[in-house]
Amino acid sequence: MKNIKNFDDLLEHLRNARQRKNVAVACPADSHTHYVVKRALDEGIADFILVYGAPETTEFENIRKTYGSHVNAIYMSEPDDAARKAVEIVRNGEADVLMKGTINTDNLLRAVLDKNKGLLLPGHVLSHVTLAYIPTYNKMITFSDAAVVPRPTLEQFEAIIGYASAVCKDIGTACPKVALIHCTEKTSDKFAHTISYAEIKRKAAEGAYGNIFIDGPMDVKTACDSESGNIKGMSSPVIGNADALIFPNIESGNVFYKTITQFAGATTAGMLCGTTHPVVVASRADSCESKFYSLALGVIKNN
Repeated sequence: MKNIKNFDDLLEHLRNARQRKNVAVACPADSHTHYVVKRALDEGIADFILVYGAPETTEFENIRKTYGSHVNAIYMSEPDDAARKAVEIVRNGEADVLMKGTINTDNLLRAVLDKNKGLLLPGHVLSHVTLAYIPTYNKMITFSDAAVVPRPTLEQFEAIIGYASAVCKDIGTACPKVALIHCTEKTSDKFAHTISYAEIKRKAAEGAYGNIFIDGPMDVKTACDSESGNIKGMSSPVIGNADALIFPNIESGNVFYKTITQFAGATTAGMLCGTTHPVVVASRADSCESKFYSLALGVIKNN
């Protein structure tokens, strides 16, 4: 695969693949979800099973008239029933991707995390990875975790690094460069995550995580700006050229996410990882475009 440099490249790759994926949507009764469904159908990248959590509406019939058999609907009596049904459809292999509509995220996650009927792989860590295009950076970048894991343990950091690196590889980066983010470059007992970072670097040097470079702790500027590293006398393949940023906690990751979208003109896509299939759970405040690209990320992850 050629290296994907922006979301236009990602969409072109999916179009050229000509492999429509089946997407189950839980509670698709809002304008943003309708936009995502219609655009994905227009682009030819997905077919849909729309699982409504309310009695039959005219919305589906309007979509069906235009797109025919590429979209189908199931009607459940309650949103929670719709969530369980959508998860069941994915679990049974009738759909490749699960997508959230208007249902509350906590309600959908209850169905996803059900020990007997859910989608979480046994022994795996549930996490969230974001892929971002920032106009001032020279390539796309992934970061984690901005949405699920409050304060990662060593085991959780290792899983998060694996998920973020896998997304990098999905967009054509053969050897991802991963930056472990902190406010300084020093390891300290005062910051437990830096102790985890030291262990991760040791294991990475032994090849425990495969074909990736890992360095840190370092701040975001050093990870993404080589001049900053030069000034500090730091040198590694990661400095100034990071493909993935691993944040020490959910607060810093979420602040970074909201800051780049509000002030840096970033376009983002995100999904849950650690599940049997991609789960697309966009933020309520995300734009229609961001929600569409989140679905596209889930589709490319499934290719």
